[in-house]
Amino acid sequence: MAVWRIFPGSPPREALALENGLTVIGWEEVPDLASAESLDSLRTLLAAVYPGNKPRRITTWASELWAFKDRIQEGDLVVMPLKGSNNIAVGRVIGPYDYHTDLPEGVRHVRPVQWIQTGIPRTAFGQDLILSFGSLLAICRVERNNAEQRIRAIAAGQLETTETKEGAPAAEESHLDLPGYARDEAKSYISQHFTGHALADLVDEVLRSQGFRTLVSPPGPDGGVDILSGRGPMGFDQPRFCVQVKSGGKTLSTYQAR
Repeated sequence: MAVWRIFPGSPPREALALENGLTVIGWEEVPDLASAESLDSLRTLLAAVYPGNKPRRITTWASELWAFKDRIQEGDLVVMPLKGSNNIAVGRVIGPYDYHTDLPEGVRHVRPVQWIQTGIPRTAFGQDLILSFGSLLAICRVERNNAEQRIRAIAAGQLETTETKEGAPAAEESHLDLPGYARDEAKSYISQHFTGHALADLVDEVLRSQGFRTLVSPPGPDGGVDILSGRGPMGFDQPRFCVQVKSGGKTLSTYQAR
């Protein structure tokens, strides 16, 4: 069995996939992949659908779509990092490729999936796995460093040891989304080291670095307002914000003063 990391392309498509027991991809302009009987015929189809694209890009897209249609097998695992979240969903493929015209968000190409876990924190995975998940390709196989066994164990609720996380060799860097990986690492560090009022202090420093004047509420009940922020020498110029900071994986809320 294999492990595949698949990006649906947008949060609405992620939600659709989770709600309907599917793994989905983009390329909605491409007709039913069943019409392509080989990788070469799929490459020809893509060249016709996307004229003007470089042959190398067409070849890459053809390899990804062929994997989605033909190489992914029932029983394989699917990993879906969730945009705007520190979580990762893991599921098991339970059926063949299908083409739909009745799904929203331009979704056409799907595979049925039984989602095993949909809220696994990124910190549960070793750095080498996170790097592999960060590939710029929409569809890629994750196979280095005993990936399948480790991901199956994590999806079953078992924690990786420090030795497993830190002792595994680095993942191959080809097609890696290094800015995305750096952003994820920053989010992970902040979630682990800044909780409660410390997170408000961090947000305050970020606002000050952007030229805002700020006033931070002291620790304790604050009535829902952690930071008052505004432009200008006294902080009275627009834009002015009341900021409520929430730790523990929740989003940061702001509302602009009138």
